[in-house]
Amino acid sequence: QVQLVESGGGLVQAGGSLRLSCAASGRTFNNYNMGWFRQAPGKEREFVAGISWSAGSTDYADSVKGRFTSSRDNAKNTVYLQMNSLKPEDAAVYYCAAGRSSSFISRSAYDYTNWGQGTQVTVSS
Repeated sequence: QVQLVESGGGLVQAGGSLRLSCAASGRTFNNYNMGWFRQAPGKEREFVAGISWSAGSTDYADSVKGRFTSSRDNAKNTVYLQMNSLKPEDAAVYYCAAGRSSSFISRSAYDYTNWGQGTQVTVSS
């Protein structure tokens, strides 16, 4: 099991940047693929980005490709989501999640077993 805690959310103007962090407890962090999801009010939770256990593979939703970058530091048990050129439609609660280690990065929330509590991102226009 791994416990996850997100941080780094906040209020930013459109065009600005934020970096989210997700700190994991437990000694098996590098056994997990990590995903970032978001949920806006009245909408379903959606996949944003994912990174494989070795950081050898990443995947991004089309809506954030070229603007967001996911990375991880297994020595620090932390995964990051760098968000640039933020848009009002990026506003949501962002969650990190841990899933089974694989070279394939799932976009389905059902494939992630451990979730953080979420961090709010607000983008003003």
